[in-house]
Amino acid sequence: MLKMEGKDIVLTVLEREDCRRIWQDNEYDFAHPGEDFNIGHSIEKADQWFEEIQRLQGERNVRLGIFLRDGTVIGDVALQDIDRMNRTCSVGMGISRLEYRSRGYGGQALALILRLAFEHMGLERVTADTLATNPGARRSLERAGFILEGVQRRAVYLGGRRIDRLNFAILRDEYDRLFNHSEG
Repeated sequence: MLKMEGKDIVLTVLEREDCRRIWQDNEYDFAHPGEDFNIGHSIEKADQWFEEIQRLQGERNVRLGIFLRDGTVIGDVALQDIDRMNRTCSVGMGISRLEYRSRGYGGQALALILRLAFEHMGLERVTADTLATNPGARRSLERAGFILEGVQRRAVYLGGRRIDRLNFAILRDEYDRLFNHSEG
């Protein structure tokens, strides 16, 4: 079983109960809105999410749970839409409860999943999108070495207003330089 350890967190596979816990604990940040708005969904929807994870795991996606060292599941992080021919993918992440956000857990999860992507899977490019209204995600991406490549102006309608979507990417050689790994 895949298990990656950071300073305060562990990434490992998600079981059905973990998906249910993430689903039930999800708190929407109205001050810094994101695109996902899962309020009002039943626990059956969490089970459907688990089934989707299992169906795509290892083929198109690698999704792992973010756990505190005491075993508490606090979110998930994923390499998504893996294109093995072009050696690319996107990354997505969610932290369920507001109390666990802005504490460095997301940054640790991002660093670990990038290590998996570049050092173990041989990918060459990882992309990520976030909304301009999510400064925490932007900071985490920039700290991890992602470069802002573009802005999709007013691309998302949320909360009665149009919001820019920010497009980021990090390349293998940028990752290697940042983490002092040998290139090649």
